[in-house]
Amino acid sequence: MRIAYQGEPGAYSEAAALRFKASADLLPQETFEAVFAAVDEGAATHGILPIENTTYGSIHRNYDLLLQHELPIVGEVTLPIVHNLLALEGTTREQLRRVYSHPQGLAQCERFLRTLDQVELVPTYDTAGSAKMIQDGQLRDTGAIASARAAEVFELSILEAGVQDFAANTTRFLLIGRDAAPLDTANKTTIVFTVSNDAGALFKALSDFAKDHNKKPVFKLGIMDNKVMQAEQVDAIAKLPSRDVLYSMLAGALEAPMAALASALEAKIQETAGLIDALREEREKAG
Repeated sequence: MRIAYQGEPGAYSEAAALRFKASADLLPQETFEAVFAAVDEGAATHGILPIENTTYGSIHRNYDLLLQHELPIVGEVTLPIVHNLLALEGTTREQLRRVYSHPQGLAQCERFLRTLDQVELVPTYDTAGSAKMIQDGQLRDTGAIASARAAEVFELSILEAGVQDFAANTTRFLLIGRDAAPLDTANKTTIVFTVSNDAGALFKALSDFAKDHNKKPVFKLGIMDNKVMQAEQVDAIAKLPSRDVLYSMLAGALEAPMAALASALEAKIQETAGLIDALREEREKAG
């Protein structure tokens, strides 16, 4: 098994790949697009991608790439993420003027980074790649947010360990391949669908799904217009007709009185026309 991953040695994706299969041959790539290309073209048998983090949420770019490529998901890995502030040997925290990291790494350490005075945050392509940039350029006024393994690989010191905002910081990774997993070993399915831009449209779709699947998922809470709704409110919204149906109902409700009004107006017009014709005839006789 050869697994392509985004980043340099010491990246969290590398750790996720090794957690999936410790004996795997690894193929580092600069971008997520390159990971997909490596699997598509046969340079790697599999690719591994971060898909969501407990602190910062979904990695939307990888969802987009999954839709663009016909590569099935064949496995997943959950990895605890421990971020560290790295720098060249001898550099102190007070000497730092810049901190490099992947945007996700910076976002997951936001609270800690606010404690650094007059430090510019610089997004880069990779956490471990940030460590490499510091070592390659001998940047003594620059730190990196990266893993302890990245510090080891690129011979940097750990100025502070465990600087992520939340101790239980975890990322879920997906393993992609060219061939789908056998049905008898698969235990999870990924479904992509779209809904109309109606209030409660997602609730309706999931409610229909739940009816045929032993009432799962179960709605606990909902959010609409930034307001939290209880389960019974969510259920009530899920039972509402769609916007198009409501428009049709409204049109039907208006149609009857409008038809009656049109009929009354038509009768009045005919009556007026009759009076005008009678008046014209009388004038002609009198003339």
